[in-house]
Amino acid sequence: MSTEKKYGNYILIAFAMLLFGTAIATIQFKVPVVMGDIMVNMNMDAGSASWLMSIFTFVGIVLAVPTGALAKKFGPKTMLLAAAVIIAAGSLLGAFAGNGMILIVSRAIEGVAFIFVTICGPLAVQKYVAPDKIGSATGIWALWVCLGSVVGGVLTPTLYSATGFVGVWVIYAAAAVVFAIVVAVIVKDPGKALEEATEAAVEEKVSYTELVKPNILLFFFAFLVFNLTLMAVLNFGPTFLQQQGVDPTLSGFISTLPMLLAVISSPLFGTLSDKLGRCKPLYLAALFVMGPCTFLLLTQTGPLLWVGAIVMGLVGLGGPVMCLTSYINVLGRPELMSIGMGVLMLVQSLGQFLGSWLTPILLGPDMTAWMTTGIVMCVIGFIGTAALALCKFK
Repeated sequence: MSTEKKYGNYILIAFAMLLFGTAIATIQFKVPVVMGDIMVNMNMDAGSASWLMSIFTFVGIVLAVPTGALAKKFGPKTMLLAAAVIIAAGSLLGAFAGNGMILIVSRAIEGVAFIFVTICGPLAVQKYVAPDKIGSATGIWALWVCLGSVVGGVLTPTLYSATGFVGVWVIYAAAAVVFAIVVAVIVKDPGKALEEATEAAVEEKVSYTELVKPNILLFFFAFLVFNLTLMAVLNFGPTFLQQQGVDPTLSGFISTLPMLLAVISSPLFGTLSDKLGRCKPLYLAALFVMGPCTFLLLTQTGPLLWVGAIVMGLVGLGGPVMCLTSYINVLGRPELMSIGMGVLMLVQSLGQFLGSWLTPILLGPDMTAWMTTGIVMCVIGFIGTAALALCKFK
């Protein structure tokens, strides 16, 4: 039996997965731009309607760790294809929901698929792409949420006007299924027979206790800080700008500009890490700018605001790629990757939750303490950078 693994074209694999991931993320972000109509049609108040988006974060916190264990048992490709089935079921339930509660339940089901893809996408890159191309492939794959948010925000209003509520839900689900078929065809196991024989001969047990090590905990904390600062900008940047008299459309564009610029920084950082053979310097640079950029985006309205948005997009948003690419090196054992990815995504969900929870507390009841909030976020960003600097990895 040949021991050589024959990897497929990393660009083809990465783009097939990117298309599928973007379809899944588009389903997550289809709601905000038509929220008003949904509230009227489903007779939902603002509190219950907010669950149509926040349920995704909640599902992530609850299911991140179990999903990592499932990925280890069934493999990342199987889990990605299962996500397509789940997203189709959730979307069809939502399309014909008779009330707001059923719609929220359908969104929770869609959230299960979203967390499957969040965890198993990076695992698939690690497994099906040649080791010297993992950074480049991850740089392409990591764009799925950014592109999904843009597609969902831009396409949904037009599609909603043309096809109605049911049309949006069914068409997006159909797109996810089609791209899942593309993944099934293109993403191949490079050495399935050998891998199965090896796993049968040596069944290594892994434990979550192996993740409770100072080096790994430092890495987790740094990623939590990244997500905390990013979520503070995405959720509250528009509010700050609108309080200063900035047009709502412009405020939304400025706050999401870093996500758009990730189309440049994500593949660039991934390619650079492959060429350098190192991730830590790039990750440190990305995390270092997150604090100051968050400060600028929550306190400034002039040229410094645009500097903050551009630097966060071109440098800061290279962070997730470096985190995913370097994670296996931090863990030390490839066998830990599946359960480790579940825990990492739990950390991501917690960071996003803390960014949404802590910022209003800092702003105060009248939502005016922007300078204080910006300074605290900047300090938190520097603390996260220090933690990453102490973490040992390449």
